[in-house]
Amino acid sequence: QVQLVESGGGLVQAGGSLRLSCAASGRFFTSYAMGWFRLHPGKERESVAAMSWSGGNTYYAESVKGRFTISRDNAKNTVYLQMNSLKPEDTAVYYCAARGPHGSRLYVPRAEYEYDYWGQGTQVTVSS
Repeated sequence: QVQLVESGGGLVQAGGSLRLSCAASGRFFTSYAMGWFRLHPGKERESVAAMSWSGGNTYYAESVKGRFTISRDNAKNTVYLQMNSLKPEDTAVYYCAARGPHGSRLYVPRAEYEYDYWGQGTQVTVSS
């Protein structure tokens, strides 16, 4: 069983930055593809960014390309989401997710159903 714990959310003004962290328990973190999703009130949860377990391939939603960066530190069993130039529409609950260990080391899962483990979420609020 894998547990994911997010941190780093909070309130920030538009144009500011936040870095979300997701600490994973378990022995096989290096074999997990990782992703970040967000949930806006009244909407479905959407994929924001994802990374293959090799770390070599990434995916970003169009709405965050050039502003958000996903990265991982396997020594710390942690994945990060650096969020820059934040906008009020980035306000959401952000979730970390893990897939694996299975599949190609190069594969970047994008859909919710592809992930096996989820964190509890962290609130990000961007004021205008």
